Amino acid sequence: MSRPGFVLDVDERTPPLVMHQGEGFRLERLPLGSKVIYPPDSLPGIRDVDAAIRHALLNPHGTEPLPELLRAGMRLTIVFDDLSLPLPQMQTPDVRQRIIEQVLEMAAAKGVDDVELIAANALHRRMTPAELRRTVGDRVFHAFFPEHLKNHDAEDHDNLLHMGQTRHGEDVEINRRAAESDLIVYVNITLTAMSGGAKSVSVGLASYRSLRHHHNVHTLRHSNSFNDPPNSAMHHSYERMKGLIDEHVKVFTIETTLNNDTFPSSMGFLNKREWEWNVRDQATYLAVKRANELMPKKTRRRIWQNTAAPYGVTGVHAGLQSEVHPLTLQNVHRQQLTEVNGQADIAIWGLPYICPYNVNSVMNPILVMSLGLGYFFNLYKNKPIVRQGGVAIFYHPVPNEFHPVHHPSYIDFFEEILTESTDPVLLETKYEEQFATDPWYIQLYRNSYAYHGVHPFYMWYWGAHAMQHLGDVIFVGGNRKTTQRMGFRAATTLADALEMAKDTVGGSPSISYHHAPPLALADVR
Repeated sequence: MSRPGFVLDVDERTPPLVMHQGEGFRLERLPLGSKVIYPPDSLPGIRDVDAAIRHALLNPHGTEPLPELLRAGMRLTIVFDDLSLPLPQMQTPDVRQRIIEQVLEMAAAKGVDDVELIAANALHRRMTPAELRRTVGDRVFHAFFPEHLKNHDAEDHDNLLHMGQTRHGEDVEINRRAAESDLIVYVNITLTAMSGGAKSVSVGLASYRSLRHHHNVHTLRHSNSFNDPPNSAMHHSYERMKGLIDEHVKVFTIETTLNNDTFPSSMGFLNKREWEWNVRDQATYLAVKRANELMPKKTRRRIWQNTAAPYGVTGVHAGLQSEVHPLTLQNVHRQQLTEVNGQADIAIWGLPYICPYNVNSVMNPILVMSLGLGYFFNLYKNKPIVRQGGVAIFYHPVPNEFHPVHHPSYIDFFEEILTESTDPVLLETKYEEQFATDPWYIQLYRNSYAYHGVHPFYMWYWGAHAMQHLGDVIFVGGNRKTTQRMGFRAATTLADALEMAKDTVGGSPSISYHHAPPLALADVR
């Protein structure tokens, strides 16, 4: 039985606390009386993951065992989450590989020979062959790539099928191969409560025509928490789309959950609460931090991007999505939910490296912003950690540069669009369609490893609810010109940021530090 989540009241005995800042970390002392939100201790992983997978496939929820759904002559499409999950990437073998191998063995035993595998990347960048191979394993990769193992292409209009509209007038258009299959087997990793469920097929295999209905400013501003589906307008849209998809094709869902073993043993001190560090942890911290700071930038980036988490699998559930996903969310809450009494005037987050999903994302200020205001601001169940009109302080060296190959639409968004306005409604109304339909951006999305042209807009909207809620946003270590362009402020030190925040919240503010990673889901009462 792991220890539950914990809120620490900072006093004279509290040691300096770890704060992540991109491809690095540091120790900081917080003012007395500050609250620090820690997740529950990491849950034990399942000892025999392969046996758990087999049990789930043979004993699904709400439907027949998988072998009974398979038959010779059928069209089977296996869809899996792209490398945006999990973050950081998990040590191999990836649990998706282990599931896909068992599904393929059952399909072969039933004589199924029309099988396609698709990475559900939606408008994310395509996965590289090496990334696909790492996810599905050597055996599956060599057997299916490239003809029958592919990325979803949201701009391949010949391979998209428009299924109709929901009662709210939302277009539902997904990958044609999947839509015309006899069975879709969807293989998911649910790292946070916003993932999985109705989102999997309706988003992962969708086109811009579908995604625009829920990835927009109005919907995101009316999603009080992306991690609380009943209070998320975004998830309501997913559910409506899923209902229409289910009328056309049968989906057998396999969802997995992970524990909070985020860092490998060489950096195991980052998985611990600071006052529990022993002498070895303290020495390792100093050695790792020093080595990290001395490395050339490219070397440091390569090491962090290749870091893999030794996650333990805490659950495998299969069957109908409507019956599987509630069990998945129970596991996520067991691992991450921490009860917090009351909101704070100031909330602090350390923003870590984002991993290979974004390719040099540390060089992309828009993605840094979305990570902070979107993913981290919304890691709560009922209401935000910070009160209305409060201040968010993020630890990250927001850069002033972009990767010139992989982020062309981001460069133009930053250099051209944000110079006119940071108002998400104005940007959506005036510029979104132009970027979404630009032939050059579409070409790069389809044939390079670039995000879709509309992606920077979606990342900007991702923070729309937070922007509307907060009185100020300050980045510690951020480039001043860059943060100013985005409508935020930069501070050199945490002490400077706290002093700046007093202009907004007064001279005696309450402070909460959301200590992550490992991930914590703050249930603010």
